[in-house]
Amino acid sequence: MRLLITATATALLLAAPAFAASHATGYLAGDLMIPCRVADSDARETGTVAEIECEQYIMGVVDALAATGMSGAGTEMCPPDQNTADEVRWAFMRWVHEDFTANRSVPASEAVLQTLKASFPCNN
Repeated sequence: MRLLITATATALLLAAPAFAASHATGYLAGDLMIPCRVADSDARETGTVAEIECEQYIMGVVDALAATGMSGAGTEMCPPDQNTADEVRWAFMRWVHEDFTANRSVPASEAVLQTLKASFPCNN
């Protein structure tokens, strides 16, 4: 329980600068890449918190698209049914690195949308 409280508090503290940045200048794909990369390179608690930050942002976009009918059967993109957060995180990082100079400046939500279209098209 103590670890959960510590992790949650740490996540909130780490997310605060990202939240502030998103409202001041826009949260870009390059900004989201930071916690996504840390999630893969740091096995300590910091990596776990970074993974939560990265994947929760991604899942927010995925869930919003599903809730508005913009993803799923009959649309351009069908996110995977299993291990969605991890699969989309890896696809997102590949998408950004395909043309890092241009893609890092794309709004993070648009980058996730483009990732879904490129990596998870529906087989209608």
